[in-house]
Amino acid sequence: MQRLERARDLAGASGIDALLVTPGADLRYLSGYAAKPLERLTCLVVPVGGEPFLVAPNLEVAAAEAAGVDVEIVGWNETDDPFAILAARLGDVGRIALDDEMWAARVLALRAALPTTEQVLAGPVISQLRMRKDPAEVEALRVAGAAIDRVHERMAEWLRPGRTEREVGHDIARAIVEEGHETVDFVIVGSGPNGASPHHEVSDRVIETGDPVVVDIGGTTPAGYCSDSTRNYLAGGSVPPAYAEAFAVLHEAQEAQRAYARPGVTAESIDRVGRDIIADAGFGELFIHRTGHGIGTQTHEEPYIVEGNDLVLEPGMAFSIEPGIYQPGLFGARIEDIAVCTEDGLAVLNDTERQLVVLG
Repeated sequence: MQRLERARDLAGASGIDALLVTPGADLRYLSGYAAKPLERLTCLVVPVGGEPFLVAPNLEVAAAEAAGVDVEIVGWNETDDPFAILAARLGDVGRIALDDEMWAARVLALRAALPTTEQVLAGPVISQLRMRKDPAEVEALRVAGAAIDRVHERMAEWLRPGRTEREVGHDIARAIVEEGHETVDFVIVGSGPNGASPHHEVSDRVIETGDPVVVDIGGTTPAGYCSDSTRNYLAGGSVPPAYAEAFAVLHEAQEAQRAYARPGVTAESIDRVGRDIIADAGFGELFIHRTGHGIGTQTHEEPYIVEGNDLVLEPGMAFSIEPGIYQPGLFGARIEDIAVCTEDGLAVLNDTERQLVVLG
């Protein structure tokens, strides 16, 4: 209930009369309930002037109770109109905030059920809670980081010349679950020129001797917290000189960013530290994305480590540090760690080799 109370207080301070949250990371964060995103409406309602309640189809009430939902559950039958039930329970309100990922059909149905009520986004309120992790959340992220590290430590079992990216990716996905995750969120195996696409995923390309390979992997643990780590491998052979030059610059940039990041600096300044090193070495145009993203109950959430974000970092904020260099048609490289601001520094939650790992 503490998170709900804090969310209610923040909503009231923002001039919002109620928060409405449907299945997704926000609902799980606020209530502990990882509800299925069904066509039937499930919605947590947090009125600023009243007690929170959960509207849920009757066939999902038992699941909500089993998840430990600690608010009143208002069930509805198949022939009921859940939006009318919600509107009647909520009453006359002037302004409601809807979770940022609410389906458009539900947004419009709520607009019809509450025609005189203004709708705004709940993200600016809920993100203020989610991006400041408490000690239990930091520990959950630490567990997730250790689990994905164990997968990277096993890469020699699968990544070798003659295998396809898809075959390697299949083995990695199985290991992500074996090493402690509940779900596999993504597997990127970008060999040779495919590494130049940051979100390549996998293909039927056969990995060749001497290929640099970008491996970016992550999953969600049973506690609901995410991992995300990128390392770079060489599938035997010798390191291509152009790649070696770029990778040395990338390693220097990521190391400098980890050394610099701490409470009291801005998100954009972390990006700038690494980007300046990469640009000064002549690779600036090949660093084509932000330095990082927040992480928690979602792989990507606030705070974003990017130019233009002047947010001052605080203890408990967790984010990735992942600069990259991508040479189209030739190779790509990215080094990624998850880090959390402590009271006076930075705790890095991944601890596998950051230098290029030569396999075979």
